Amino acid sequence: MKKHSRPAAAVAAAVLAAVLTACSAEATGSGADPGSATSPTISHVHGLGVDPADGRLYVATHEGVVAVAPDGSARRVGDTADYMGFTVIGPKTFLGSGHPAADSADHGNRGLIRSTDSGRTWQTLSLGGTTDFHSLTYAHQTVYGYDSTTGTLRVSTDLRTWDSRARLAALDLAVSPEEPDRVLATTEDGVATSADGGRTFGAGNGHLLAYLSWPTADALYGVDPSGGLHRSADAGRTWRRTGTVPGGQPQALTAVSPERLLAATAGGVYESRDGGRTFERRLPMSA
Repeated sequence: MKKHSRPAAAVAAAVLAAVLTACSAEATGSGADPGSATSPTISHVHGLGVDPADGRLYVATHEGVVAVAPDGSARRVGDTADYMGFTVIGPKTFLGSGHPAADSADHGNRGLIRSTDSGRTWQTLSLGGTTDFHSLTYAHQTVYGYDSTTGTLRVSTDLRTWDSRARLAALDLAVSPEEPDRVLATTEDGVATSADGGRTFGAGNGHLLAYLSWPTADALYGVDPSGGLHRSADAGRTWRRTGTVPGGQPQALTAVSPERLLAATAGGVYESRDGGRTFERRLPMSA
């Protein structure tokens, strides 16, 4: 595959550095006005998902978890903590990580946390006080997490004990829906691939993407630093552009299915029902 130009590589590196720097700064609290429960402040999005229990969109933000109703109304469902890595793994059941609200006595790095009531309350399951996961992917009854504090991929089958695998500078992870050992990571050199469950990674392939999501074997999605959406049908070997997410620099990407996509950018949270050809804004940024 042809490598991207040096300017494109510089953009990807800058995006990676900016995101990591911003997330590190958030550990001490943003001081942002959290808004009201029915009109929450949303300054940055870290994760997206749909709860099978009620079909609602849930948005993990720097100011708490926000539920978005079909009519567009939004409300914060719990506290104002900074939710970093985030994924929906079942009805009312979310996994997350990040930093506590300013008035909390919880660990500064919350490790792996779980909610079983759609984000209203959370419990630390493991690695509290030591780990801040910036990316969490759940597949094959296994959680794959990128530990930003050490730059390490960690893997757990019971949510409590962890196997430390490769160390690399990555922004996001994706795991094949069919092959538990095939793990992808976005890096400043392109998408890097592991064929051994994340124990080792090859060099980046030069295709510069910020975030990935892999709902089915033939529908791997990635969004590039400028918001361009790309799809691969062959596990990331080749890509084709399918559209553009509005709003500028991306912040999160979740493919609920091959046709239904959720994406957050500096302009808000957007949804596509046609595989990324068109998008509708579901939630604006408020700060």
